[in-house]
Amino acid sequence: MATFQEVGLCPLVIKATVNMGFEEMTPIQQMAIPVALAGRDLIGQAQTGTGKTTAFGIPLVEKVEINDENIQGLVITPTRELAVQVAEELNRIGQFKGVRALPIYGGQDINRQIRSLKNRPKIIVGTPGRLMDHMRRRTIRLQKVGFVVLDEADEMLNMGFVDDIETILAEIPGNRQTMLFSATMPKPIQDLARRFMRNPEFIGIKSKEVTVPNTEQHYYEVQERHKFDVLCRLLDIQSPDSAIVFGRTKRRVDELFEALNKRGYSAEGIHGDLTQSRRDSVMRNFRSGATEILVATDVAARGLDISGITHIYNFDIPQDPESYVHRIGRTGRLGKPGLAITFITPREIGHLRLIERTTKRRIERKPNPTFNEAIEGQQRLTIEKLIQAMEVEDTGAYKEIAMGLLKENDSVSLLSAALKLLTKEPNTDPVRLTEEAPLMQKKPRPERGRRPAPHYERQSYKNSGSFHKRHTQSKKKHY
Repeated sequence: MATFQEVGLCPLVIKATVNMGFEEMTPIQQMAIPVALAGRDLIGQAQTGTGKTTAFGIPLVEKVEINDENIQGLVITPTRELAVQVAEELNRIGQFKGVRALPIYGGQDINRQIRSLKNRPKIIVGTPGRLMDHMRRRTIRLQKVGFVVLDEADEMLNMGFVDDIETILAEIPGNRQTMLFSATMPKPIQDLARRFMRNPEFIGIKSKEVTVPNTEQHYYEVQERHKFDVLCRLLDIQSPDSAIVFGRTKRRVDELFEALNKRGYSAEGIHGDLTQSRRDSVMRNFRSGATEILVATDVAARGLDISGITHIYNFDIPQDPESYVHRIGRTGRLGKPGLAITFITPREIGHLRLIERTTKRRIERKPNPTFNEAIEGQQRLTIEKLIQAMEVEDTGAYKEIAMGLLKENDSVSLLSAALKLLTKEPNTDPVRLTEEAPLMQKKPRPERGRRPAPHYERQSYKNSGSFHKRHTQSKKKHY
């Protein structure tokens, strides 16, 4: 496997890769970076978790002219979460060269963004709606942009942003370098590439490389009304350090994280209806470890790049195989093992088989855990914590107390009482969740037309002038 030192990067960018802990390139990086450095347009078919942000981020930072005060690079993303994370990654890559990226997205005060733009960032990472707001206000000028990246293009298609992307690209000089990354390649994405790219080189990662080989995949066949108890038993048995639980709807997410907290777990939820400040608070708590379980919808979690996730629980089976791969791609990273578990109802077995055929990987069925197994899991965790404390903690101040207790009590009885006191026994408080109808068949994704964007981006369409007219006409046609 090639290293970053072998592709002719400047010393300041190499220093950043070393500082970030990068050693060898991932397959998408090894194939994409030399092509991008050579100035070629490229199309990369790759999933979340394959290192694609670094694959376009390193060439982007490498090519920026530090003495040119214009915006030189533009990255367009489908969601604000992804915009923030891509900008953070670019800022880490550009930390020693002095290249700064600014995230621009709906839901944040636009005046604050205008003030930040006065600091002359070299790269803008933005969502389509808010980018167009700034274009209308002329607070972002794209006439000097030489590099454009379309990240998660298929997701932007699904969210109804293709027309916006075309409008944005039309404002950028035609001699730019364009890079497009997408997990799938539906016809509208191919059409977009033909219209706005110049003889692009296609780079694809084989399916066996995107279904996270380090992630163990299991499923449990369980009736809808029993799902929550099975989830709680698995949490007690497996004791994940950091887990994401995926629900199909916003209502499901709200009910799930509230029910988990009622049962004594540390959980928070995230979906598209949360305010930006609340979303930031939830993600800050999860990243810091203050919250152990994040409950999320697919749209809210799209683009979230969080390290250290050990377990993924698909409380509801995802709508399509692509979503399944996106979900489980958040664990089993950087060579570390991960576990992905999916709950299916008996009527959803066909949906599971479709996922297996698409990912070319068998998902192993496991027997539903019992209440006794949950108790044993918690007992095992207590013993592990006790032994770890004995080995690494300074317990000298407690030895005299312990010796006094042992003089008056039987050692086995004393240790048994301590284990019982420390063990979190499974909580069986009754919880009722609103039942979700099972998925009966895969719904084909539309290849033409627009679908309504999520609420947090739709607000950006309330523009005046030519942009407003364009979107008003579009809404009249499709709403």
